[in-house]
Amino acid sequence: MEKIQHRILYQEAADRIRELIEHGVLTAGEKISEKQLCDKFGISRTPLREALKVLTSEGLIEILPNRGARVSRLSLSDVQHTYDVMGALEGLAGEAACRRITEDELSTISELHRQMLDYFNRQNLQAYFQANRQIHERILAASGNAVLVEMYNNLSQRIKRFRFTAEMSPEFWQKAVNDHEEMIKALQDRDSKRLGSILREHLNQKLEAKNLSGVA
Repeated sequence: MEKIQHRILYQEAADRIRELIEHGVLTAGEKISEKQLCDKFGISRTPLREALKVLTSEGLIEILPNRGARVSRLSLSDVQHTYDVMGALEGLAGEAACRRITEDELSTISELHRQMLDYFNRQNLQAYFQANRQIHERILAASGNAVLVEMYNNLSQRIKRFRFTAEMSPEFWQKAVNDHEEMIKALQDRDSKRLGSILREHLNQKLEAKNLSGVA
């Protein structure tokens, strides 16, 4: 990994550690080696510890008194409750997006949906997840509600390692694609009630497909 040279050091370090957690390099319950991360990033312990404080506030890291830090181990209940709240926020965002979305924003989301379908047909799960995530992010942005987006993103960081990194059965994957077809149709029709309902159910149903390693 390249040495950190730009931005505020602790912010960049926090971003790097998030990536390590998201991609499973640092696993749930694993103790954080400050020395190893300092060597890897080319920074001192001061910005690293500031980064760990940031990640602690996001729920990704636990600081253990006199024992350093470790990657948080979420309970199944934690994940379920987080999904419940995020689903409600996505539903609100979808309803607002139907009222506020511009033609350019709708065109961008429709193109991302087309790309996502192409990745689905080619069974490219990683690229599919990337396009999928961008669609949800664009709908959130189209809501025009900065407070909602901030709350959603904070919660999303906690379960990002689970939400977009899981194996899905062919049946469930097809169901997810069908949901997205309905989302785009509701957005195009400016049907706020329908889109809000789809988004609330869509996220909650994803929990059924997850093999949640690292969840107690």
